[in-house]
Amino acid sequence: MTGTQRSGFVAFIVMILRGINLFRVVVLNVLFFGLLFLLIAVLSRPDRPVVKDRSVLVLQPQGMLVEQYSATPFARLMAKLSGDGVDQVQVRDLVSAIDHARTDRRISRIVLLPGELRAGGFAALREVGAALDRFRASGKPVDVWAPSMDRSQYYLAAHGSKVMLDPMGGLLITGLSSYRLFYKDLLDKLGVDVHLFRVGQFKSAAEPYILDQASPQAKEADAYWMGGLWQQWLADVAKQRKLDPQALSQSVDSVADRLDAAGGDLAKLAVHDHLIDGVATRHDLVAMLRKDGVPPGPKGQGIREIDMDDYLRAVDRPVSASRDHVAVVVAEGEIVGGKQGPGKIGGESTAQQLYQARMDPHVRAVVLRVDSPGGEVYAAERIRRQVALLREDGKPVVVSMGDVAASGGYWISMNADRIFAEPNTITGSIGIFGMVYNVPGLLNKIGVHNDGVAVGPLAGAGDVTRPLDPQMGKLMQSVINKGYRDFVGHVAKARGKDFQQIDAIAQGRVWTGSQALQRGLVDQLGGLRDAVAYAAQEVHLKPGAVRYMPPPGSSGLKRLMTGFGDSTAAHVLASVGLRPPAWLRELRERVPGWALLQHAEPGKLNVYADCLCAPR
Repeated sequence: MTGTQRSGFVAFIVMILRGINLFRVVVLNVLFFGLLFLLIAVLSRPDRPVVKDRSVLVLQPQGMLVEQYSATPFARLMAKLSGDGVDQVQVRDLVSAIDHARTDRRISRIVLLPGELRAGGFAALREVGAALDRFRASGKPVDVWAPSMDRSQYYLAAHGSKVMLDPMGGLLITGLSSYRLFYKDLLDKLGVDVHLFRVGQFKSAAEPYILDQASPQAKEADAYWMGGLWQQWLADVAKQRKLDPQALSQSVDSVADRLDAAGGDLAKLAVHDHLIDGVATRHDLVAMLRKDGVPPGPKGQGIREIDMDDYLRAVDRPVSASRDHVAVVVAEGEIVGGKQGPGKIGGESTAQQLYQARMDPHVRAVVLRVDSPGGEVYAAERIRRQVALLREDGKPVVVSMGDVAASGGYWISMNADRIFAEPNTITGSIGIFGMVYNVPGLLNKIGVHNDGVAVGPLAGAGDVTRPLDPQMGKLMQSVINKGYRDFVGHVAKARGKDFQQIDAIAQGRVWTGSQALQRGLVDQLGGLRDAVAYAAQEVHLKPGAVRYMPPPGSSGLKRLMTGFGDSTAAHVLASVGLRPPAWLRELRERVPGWALLQHAEPGKLNVYADCLCAPR
């Protein structure tokens, strides 16, 4: 290459780099001014809605019922502007709207439309149902309508004054099940060796990786706690609908035989079984409400209504005049290490929230709201230590268990001054396991081999491409044994029992909230409202003196920008129809411990306290 050619080539490269830099600047400016436009749009939105007299509060929860949004505020804003909406609804927003409407003379009734609700568990539904009961106790009705309902949606709908289905819809009540995919045969064919180290005959969380079917111990334990959940479901629904629980159970058991006699009409059968009060179209529902005195809506159409979001914007929710308060820290999701965003539990980020509560002189007590099947042991231990330090500093800690507070979820709860659980909370599962995998067989199948030398004991023992050294396996089991002894020992000390007493009810076994109360693992049955009231009473504050701790990474501009790239990309792809296929999303949901697998380190003993439990 001549000097002239070299100079031309360099000039060409410089031009390309300048072009890339110019493109980068343009993109950043577009994003900046786009964000600025969104901020202006939000800040210049119309004044808050006006609630007119004799209005109907319409509750139409869409998506998953959660304790805390997992999407960032920016992602929720983008979703709302794109018309997709957010596929989550916070339990506390529903409860707050219902409780405020109870004493709001402008709200005449509630219309609940649960047809698009996807509930994760029964405890959260029980919280919302209790709020509907308080609303009805004030003398105001709750009308429920849906095109069709499943078991979870109906569990909430049963709290209505009147429950109706579309004539073409149906109500199909099924029991509970816990089926998992098992991968041992596949892993054997691939040549992947999975080594599981665990303590506890019922600690079955990782069985799918070492067995082709559930163990007898797993089936025994699952049948017991799911049987407890099912009996609680029957008892709660029977109470709301004024039915005999045994008769309700028999009608559910015989639905297939009796449906044929009803001409295959599920709605007709539901009326016959007194599970609903009648059938009606959406148009019929409006006509009935108008007949009951609900004024018409704009231009004489529909009814005078307001939805939950607008209602919460419209009302002044009570704020305690006292700076001293009870802080609520939400711990939802699987427990993983490091810093995690909203709607997740990070060993560092959640511990930091508790530390901030400990350092804040105006936080007099803490309520830890736990909805977690567990996760990494060390991450859970970091959170537990902050709970213990809060108590040492004289600040009471009360745990309110949501749908699930098991294994690592129980680990972070056990040192609280008092533990509240719903009767249908999934808890317990006191046990740990560790897992490591090796792939020499897989490499051999594709013609890749590993060879070399090592100097010193256990050198290279963590190499995923080599078989597991038996001495390393022995070492790992010793680590797991110690972890289990620590777990049981901590629980025994916290619950005022000896090691043997806790060991007898531990072994990785799962319990319902009611079963856990009988065994001394929780102190009282009740929801978040009860836990907050108890904490406030302990420090001589009014129950209304409560504030939620902001989720991790939620301060200032960072709160808006967190997850900017990922969330924006997701919404752009979704807007052009590029979503993961439904079968892939379903498979991902069914893989046990998906979040844990994403954080697992190959060749390292990954130690977990996780129950991976969720009935379907």
